[in-house]
Amino acid sequence: MIRRVVRMSFYPEKVKDFLDCFNKHKDRIRQFEGCMHLELWRDTQRSNVFYTYSLWQDEISIENYRNSELFNEVWIYTKQLFNERPIAFSGIKNNEQTEIK
Repeated sequence: MIRRVVRMSFYPEKVKDFLDCFNKHKDRIRQFEGCMHLELWRDTQRSNVFYTYSLWQDEISIENYRNSELFNEVWIYTKQLFNERPIAFSGIKNNEQTEIK
């Protein structure tokens, strides 16, 4: 299972637009094949910074989502609202890893 965190910073006046977009699409993202969980977190210090925390079956599931019409629809809209480049991190829990190479 892949855990993914994406940090996104928005223009302060665009936060409501982002939240509206997220709320509109969150159920479809959660139902996307391979997505096992999705949460939205707000930064404790900067109210215009958010994080998505999601669980995915595997890297293929994430790539399928990133190549989907759903992602494209959300991304085209959301990227206009950023005031910084988003940062994404993916990882697995160490105890889930079967072999370290």
